[in-house]
Amino acid sequence: MHFDRTADIVIVGAGPSGIFTALGLLQSGSAAKIVIVEKGLAIEKRSCPKSKTGRCIGCEPCRITTGFSGAGAFSDGKLSLSCEVGGDLPELIGADLAQRTIERVDEVYLRFGADTHVEGVGAPEEVKEIRRRAIQAGLKLVDCPIRHLGTEKAQEIYGLIEDHLRASGVELLFRTECLDVVMEDETCRGVTVRCSDGTEQTIAADRVVVATGRRGADWLERLCVEHGIEHGPGPVDVGVRVEMRNEIMERVNNVLYESKLIGYPNPFRNKVRTFCQNPGGFVSQENYDGGLAVVNGHSYKERKSDNTNLAILCSHNFREPFDQPIAYAQKIGTVANMLGAGHILVQRFGDILDGKRTWQEELDRSNVRPTLPDAVAGDITSALPYRTMTSIMNFMLAVDEAIPGFAAGETLLYAPELKFYSNRVKMDARFDTNIENLHCLGDSSGWTRGLMMASVMGYLMGERLANES
Repeated sequence: MHFDRTADIVIVGAGPSGIFTALGLLQSGSAAKIVIVEKGLAIEKRSCPKSKTGRCIGCEPCRITTGFSGAGAFSDGKLSLSCEVGGDLPELIGADLAQRTIERVDEVYLRFGADTHVEGVGAPEEVKEIRRRAIQAGLKLVDCPIRHLGTEKAQEIYGLIEDHLRASGVELLFRTECLDVVMEDETCRGVTVRCSDGTEQTIAADRVVVATGRRGADWLERLCVEHGIEHGPGPVDVGVRVEMRNEIMERVNNVLYESKLIGYPNPFRNKVRTFCQNPGGFVSQENYDGGLAVVNGHSYKERKSDNTNLAILCSHNFREPFDQPIAYAQKIGTVANMLGAGHILVQRFGDILDGKRTWQEELDRSNVRPTLPDAVAGDITSALPYRTMTSIMNFMLAVDEAIPGFAAGETLLYAPELKFYSNRVKMDARFDTNIENLHCLGDSSGWTRGLMMASVMGYLMGERLANES
């Protein structure tokens, strides 16, 4: 096959896994020719027009979720410093290696300017009291040390990393979409891409690393089906973003910064957990391919609101013959978007208990003012499945026993909150798939969830590739 250009290693996606694969290669002294293919923009060109327009204008691709550092540049920028948090990578490589690598990756973030302060340490007695109340409510508390970059600081740090990669000879191809991998006799030989000018090229590579993040999970699943990359459906998380006044979460915010609570509420016993807590934060909207609008949350170092927001996610595990968990979650999101006329839906918890929708005039006179101003007041129970909604409501009532006021009538629920990492690529501890020369990393692989563990997976991949070159 004719190739337009060649490289030693092609990395598809400039999110944390892709970035740290390159950093692992460079810091191990590799002289390999590295090309990173990224659908979005360089970080210095990434900005969400909503800050000026006051509403989402549907950028394609979404500037919050695509571009250098992926969704990490616009997230709250929390680095979880415990291997208990961040997905199932420890099951693949071992907890000890995962924890040791977290510490090494953390040092890299510090070298590029991360805050030296660690949240969630230094108050053991207060943590014990929060855990005691959680246990009484039938919940598990996972207290994880957090290094909070902050949304604005995360962009600065990743900007410095981008400059470092470029100065070190890594070729960064922005506005370049990977269309497919090039296969020959069950061996990956390179990738086909669409360049910024609309032309298509093929890039030959000795190794191809796919690290496309949550946004690329659906694309990677199609790739697996087309090329026989062994994979299986994992759980899919469907839920809501909850927002309340800071006063309700004040103690937990001060002691832990982020409370990770896990429960298995009746009657279905699905796993339900809190995720991505943002003290003084802001609820945000992200757009995925096809215009699907999903909710997320941000937390800045300097800019603060009167509210705390966090996700409540209900995990769904499917059995044969069903094998399309991502499509399942997308359908739920599509229905929610329909009800909100393309916007995020918001509803008060008390209205859900009363069996009624929320009206805008009711939000206007509430103590809790939405930090997502263009969210549409409505009825999220018309979109989320009964099993999901029931599990979330019963979980919230349990959390209310541990954190009084959590399930107050004015607590806001935004929908849909969806996490697209359900496709689990089968691989060994060296990240080898059944396709020679092809490796799949990060959240799209189904093995990680979040900045730190995705970075860890990439860093280990880079070191391995450097040692083999």
